[in-house]
Amino acid sequence: MEHPDFKNPVFGPIHSRRLGSSLGINLMPATRKVCNFNCIYCECGWNPSPEHDKKGPKPYMPTPGEVAAALEEKLRDLAEKGKAPDVITFSGNGEPTLHPEFLRIVGDTVRIRNRWSPGTKVCVLSNAGTLHMPGVVEGLLQADQRIMKVDSAFETTLRIINRPGDGYSLSQTITQLKRFEGNFTLQTLFLSGHIEGKPVDNTTDEELEAWFSLVDELRPCQVMVYTLDRQTPAPGLKKCPVEKLEAIAGALRVKGYDVVVAG
Repeated sequence: MEHPDFKNPVFGPIHSRRLGSSLGINLMPATRKVCNFNCIYCECGWNPSPEHDKKGPKPYMPTPGEVAAALEEKLRDLAEKGKAPDVITFSGNGEPTLHPEFLRIVGDTVRIRNRWSPGTKVCVLSNAGTLHMPGVVEGLLQADQRIMKVDSAFETTLRIINRPGDGYSLSQTITQLKRFEGNFTLQTLFLSGHIEGKPVDNTTDEELEAWFSLVDELRPCQVMVYTLDRQTPAPGLKKCPVEKLEAIAGALRVKGYDVVVAG
């Protein structure tokens, strides 16, 4: 996927290796990342330091009105050109569900989509770490597709890879994911390597056995397995070979799961 420009809350369309032609919505500030995770592979880089946050002004997030106006203008233009995107994706410069008006904005997006591009899906990419927050699950349920990330079935490994903020609990996240009753896509990025001199690998037999059990526990309607696609903020990380991704996918497909692979 091309690296997007976040100057406007609505960007693209860009080509996504997982979603096709994607019109993006960035609910976070244009110039800095806001996220409850600090993933070692994040394409947006590391989170700003707490010291930076204390010194600088409060980051500006686009208002519901600004997002709606930008989306309507873009979808109208694309409709007039006969170039409707495959999907409208909430992604951008951090975790979209952290926006305090997330629920309202998703509702506005669905309404505008229905008017200008009814064949386009509305999708949210989330790290699933905010499902306990008011309005988040309700907002996600308004979307056509919820892509929820869980990069390991072991909290110790997940903390190394994703570096979630204080108060995160994998068991709580799993409980919250069950509220969707399988109506979501489970997304996992597989990698190996070293971080700060210590090994990290969520593709070992032990990791995969636990992850397969987690998939069976959650029963998602779709599973996405993928690996690194560009330079990572943490050095020393390695892509998972496509052959291994296909083997992981194959083990799920024989049990009837719909699996998407992006190497």
